[in-house]
Amino acid sequence: MHVKQTGLKRLLLAFGYSVQGFRSGWSEPAFRQEAMAAFFLLPLAWWLGNTWLERAVLAGTVVAVMVVELLNTAMEATVDRVGFELHPLSKKAKDLGSAAVLLSLCFGGVVWAGALWQRFLGS
Repeated sequence: MHVKQTGLKRLLLAFGYSVQGFRSGWSEPAFRQEAMAAFFLLPLAWWLGNTWLERAVLAGTVVAVMVVELLNTAMEATVDRVGFELHPLSKKAKDLGSAAVLLSLCFGGVVWAGALWQRFLGS
């Protein structure tokens, strides 16, 4: 039987699991690309935004893409764990995860395009 940890030990274990998750995510090319883009986009969000809220929204879209990518990768790993044989539900799950990533990328692109438009072409 597994004993549940509490208090500080639980927090330290949870942090360790999160670090392992980032390491696993880093092994995925899509996550690496998004992380490298974030390396440039997060400081750019600070420069591009005029208010705290604008900066938070710009940075938030970047972080949201990375979160969705990690969730998609977790879902794909779960589907692959169940089995590698072709199955319509496995395909549906993977396609839905891919669509979620695409939607987050499109949303981020629209937000960033609007911010750039406002900064350089707006009044």
